[in-house]
Amino acid sequence: MIKKDIFIGICVGLIANAIGLFFSATALGQGEDFVTVIKAAAQEGFLGKLISLGAILNLIAFFIFIKKKQDYRARGVLLITVFVAVFTFVFKLF
Repeated sequence: MIKKDIFIGICVGLIANAIGLFFSATALGQGEDFVTVIKAAAQEGFLGKLISLGAILNLIAFFIFIKKKQDYRARGVLLITVFVAVFTFVFKLF
């Protein structure tokens, strides 16, 4: 039961991050399509910032799970958020 709830939280965190990345790339892309914006962001060195902006939706999911007293699902979302932060940090270094 606990592992299942954490896994659900991880899935929700990944989906929320992907949706947030799509929204941030679309909003900041000034009319370009998603793939073009991602390629340009990778070339110009701000892909990590776009991914971090996408993680904002994880904050909403986290607080929804906390409010519903689903702590293990919130823990899964938090794990993905920490993973994204570490990935962004490592991506920025190299």
